[in-house]
Amino acid sequence: MVYEITTHRAEVYTPESRKPEVTYGDDIIVDLSRRDFTINAVAIQLPDVELIDPFGGLADLATGRLRTPLDPDISFGDDPLRMLRAARFAARFSLKPDPALTDAVTRLHGRLQIVSAERIRDELDRMLMLDVPSKALWFVVRTGLADEFLPELPALAVEQDPIHRHKDVLAHTLAVVDKTSKNRLLRLAALFHDVGKPRTRAFTDGGVTFHHHEVVGARMTRVRMEALRYSASDVDTVVQLVELHLRFHTYRLGWTDKAVRRYVRDAGPHLDLLNELTRCDCTTRNAAKARALAKRMDELESRIAELRQQEELDAIRPDLDGNQVMELLGIGPGRAVGRALAFLMELRLDEGPLGEAEAAARLRTWWAEQPSPQNR
Repeated sequence: MVYEITTHRAEVYTPESRKPEVTYGDDIIVDLSRRDFTINAVAIQLPDVELIDPFGGLADLATGRLRTPLDPDISFGDDPLRMLRAARFAARFSLKPDPALTDAVTRLHGRLQIVSAERIRDELDRMLMLDVPSKALWFVVRTGLADEFLPELPALAVEQDPIHRHKDVLAHTLAVVDKTSKNRLLRLAALFHDVGKPRTRAFTDGGVTFHHHEVVGARMTRVRMEALRYSASDVDTVVQLVELHLRFHTYRLGWTDKAVRRYVRDAGPHLDLLNELTRCDCTTRNAAKARALAKRMDELESRIAELRQQEELDAIRPDLDGNQVMELLGIGPGRAVGRALAFLMELRLDEGPLGEAEAAARLRTWWAEQPSPQNR
């Protein structure tokens, strides 16, 4: 067995400081008093096997109550990130936050500003991986915590359609997050997928519209995730899912094989995540509408599977590569090669695999129709 040993200690954030001051001691009660909550301010003394529970942690576990060992103003002042942990602990263990704890979070949420973006990001990720993330997310919205690190979330508390009083965008968003499987990037995409709606909401005679909210939302998602110090790879994946999450809904108008290929190409390695996000985005109570959407998605996935058997859908590329293009056209590296490859890619998407001979013939014809060399 591996044991991790440390002295008794306490970490305290001074006003406006992003780094805690660590002090060491030899008093177990003082050490436990600086823990996040009473339920983890419990120790066992060895070798006597004596339970040390000075703050009633076991009783709080039994009654389902979430409290801080010290006055919550002191505990949250020592480490403001504990306010976010309170949301996660309450949701994970089905605990009810003590009124004094909730009141302190509501008053002190501005202190979260001194905590590093990386620590907040990690706590958000843990929150999203809960069985029911919405329980924690509702807490951060209602106490004002979200205003400090994710203001786009409370901004979603607007009715999608105030005329017919459909559910607000925030309630819909959290329902979508809960429906998704436990994939961190998928749940981030679910959290951000409608953040563009408040900025694009417009009223018409027929109700309300959110035209291009997926494009606006993708830009907003990038800004927020970069502010939270997510990796470039994480940001690109989530932004792509947000931008594409409405693409499927045009399928009811009918898609050609070309459109299916483009959908697969644009989704890339995240196709399965995009399809799941699309399915989970349906939170309607209208059973007929939900069945119709599920049926269309089933049909699209069947078509993708059929095309996969016929073509290399997972690696869509032109029938010729750059070296073949340069040799065929007698040109060197440059913009013309890129334009030729783009032409071949469009052929590939429109008609499927052509084979090298047919692709070469089409390329020669296209090249002959281009402007003079100096304009290429």
